Amino acid sequence: MGTAFLLHINGRSLPVAVKRSGRARNMSLRLDPGGGSVVVVLPDGVPEREAERFAHRQAAWIESRLAVLPGPVPFADGGEVPLLGVAHLIRHEPQARRGVWAEAGLIHVSGQPEHLPRRVEEFLRGEARVVMGHHSRQLAAELGRKPGRVTVRDTTSRWGSCSARGDLSFSWRLVLAPDFVGRYVAAHEVAHLAEMNHGPDFWALVDGLVGDSKTPRAWLKRHGPQLHRYGGAA
Repeated sequence: MGTAFLLHINGRSLPVAVKRSGRARNMSLRLDPGGGSVVVVLPDGVPEREAERFAHRQAAWIESRLAVLPGPVPFADGGEVPLLGVAHLIRHEPQARRGVWAEAGLIHVSGQPEHLPRRVEEFLRGEARVVMGHHSRQLAAELGRKPGRVTVRDTTSRWGSCSARGDLSFSWRLVLAPDFVGRYVAAHEVAHLAEMNHGPDFWALVDGLVGDSKTPRAWLKRHGPQLHRYGGAA
């Protein structure tokens, strides 16, 4: 990831991340489904200052896309949220003493109603830490490697990352997707423990870990942006 800047459109400020790609031939732009950020992809050799000029030239397109994007899906009593790809109904139970738990297609939430959105997100983040930590350690062991810290964050430009020290980080929103998708992203980052590139040897490792990388990659391309809608304001 390169630099970042703010793009001002019609009274609102959108963060723009600049990402380099050795595969890209031309500059491209994508908007996250919540309308919260923009990513400009730059081919190698193109100065980063061109990204800002490109984004400004595309301002009318960005504004038109913002106008038709589906709205956010807040965490609210009676609302629905996917957990590992399975729809769950949020049920507020103020008298319960178990905190937040998922059972039989329901996410039960105790406590005061004003705390429900935060508690649901904290629950999902916790589930993501467990799921992605499990996948990462299991897959790394298959390669004879050991990851460093495994954390989850709310990232918009990437689903996972692997640092030079072997620390792995994932978007907590992967816990909303089917499990095979999260497992693929974990395999992708675990493979970087052995191959810090995206060459043929890297993809051979990924496919060796999950068998099929094309299906989860296609799922993320088609459905991944929608995961960022959850938890938005009502």
